[in-house]
Amino acid sequence: MTKLTPPYLAFDPATRHLRLDPHEPAFFQNPYEAYAFLHGASNAFFWEEFGFWCFGGFDDVNRLLRDRRFGRQNPAGIPDRRGVGQDRSHLRAFDGIEANSMLELEPPVHTRLRTLVNRAFVSRQVERLRPRVEALANELIDRFEPDGTVDLLPAFAAPLPITIIAEMLGVPVEMGPQLLDWSHQMVAMYMHSRTRETEETANRAAADFADFLRSHVTERRKNPGDDLLSLLISAQEDGQKLSEDEMVSSAILLLNAGHEATVHQTGNAVRSILAQGGDPRRFFGSPEATAATVEECLRFDAPLHMFARYAYQELEVAPGIVVQPGQTIGLLLGMANHDPRAFAEPPAFRPDRADQKNVSFGAGIHFCIGAPLARLELQVSLKTLFDRQPKLHLAEQPRFRDTYHFHGLEKLAVGF
Repeated sequence: MTKLTPPYLAFDPATRHLRLDPHEPAFFQNPYEAYAFLHGASNAFFWEEFGFWCFGGFDDVNRLLRDRRFGRQNPAGIPDRRGVGQDRSHLRAFDGIEANSMLELEPPVHTRLRTLVNRAFVSRQVERLRPRVEALANELIDRFEPDGTVDLLPAFAAPLPITIIAEMLGVPVEMGPQLLDWSHQMVAMYMHSRTRETEETANRAAADFADFLRSHVTERRKNPGDDLLSLLISAQEDGQKLSEDEMVSSAILLLNAGHEATVHQTGNAVRSILAQGGDPRRFFGSPEATAATVEECLRFDAPLHMFARYAYQELEVAPGIVVQPGQTIGLLLGMANHDPRAFAEPPAFRPDRADQKNVSFGAGIHFCIGAPLARLELQVSLKTLFDRQPKLHLAEQPRFRDTYHFHGLEKLAVGF
């Protein structure tokens, strides 16, 4: 049975056109109400505010993430969806970073970049970081204010992943706040309805970020260490090395991706677990239980809700939906994770569910390269937090930021 239409959206079943402002508070505070309606009405729809077809069924999203007839690299040669012919001279630094980012490239260049970078992110390498992540989580908890209240986002969720990725790359950890600022300013480019001011700020951040990393690359060439920058400098595949531009873009991608989603997912996970009531330690009673809890957090309230791809040929994506070369499609990861055709009782938080799976890290050749690191950070940090603070509770009702694309909280004030 189709659910009642939420009052903030309009859906035409004949054309499968959706009108839904992603900045509507009722939506970005709880997108799952709209998703539940759309699962009943149509898993595929033309989202007018974005101007392209979107897919929210689990099977469709999983299939289209792997379909090589789509990709991240714009066939028109423009790094994003602004369209051909628009002046981008004010985005020269930002576009220079994007042009060499493995996230925005397709084979064969993507394959070469990913192969060179992936060595640092395989599970056995990441597992070595477990003691450091646990020690850092404990250090951060030790710093909580003695009055018994704290905003977990700046005090715990943000410094942990940025510290780990900075240490991995071999850049100064004390630069963490500056790296976060640059990252936030750059990822704002992917938001709906960005402004010229947003673009100019992102371009300045990209230029400053690149200059900072080039100086560290120069230093590492002279004095190699056992850090990721040194590894990227020395790594070769079939006699090929990363160019300096590719190295800078890869490092920026790893720094941005290495904390942005993990910060959101940590906040979302704490909120989800506290909403269950009772002693939170019950979700972390064994390594297996901890891993299952993190997977359910990833499914239940993912940090990234839309992943866009370009069509490389004319094709019928779904019955009655034909896209042309260069057109964008939107894959709704958060909606796919709540598909009732793929999950029993999708709104229920059940780490022990038999149908445990998610598309929060993507799939196919662009599957998140940092997924093993993110999983380890979440498993260790959440278990440590609730072991140390089992009486953790919300000090105020958290609210999500007006950034539908990146689904994360404004703050997470808790008492303990």
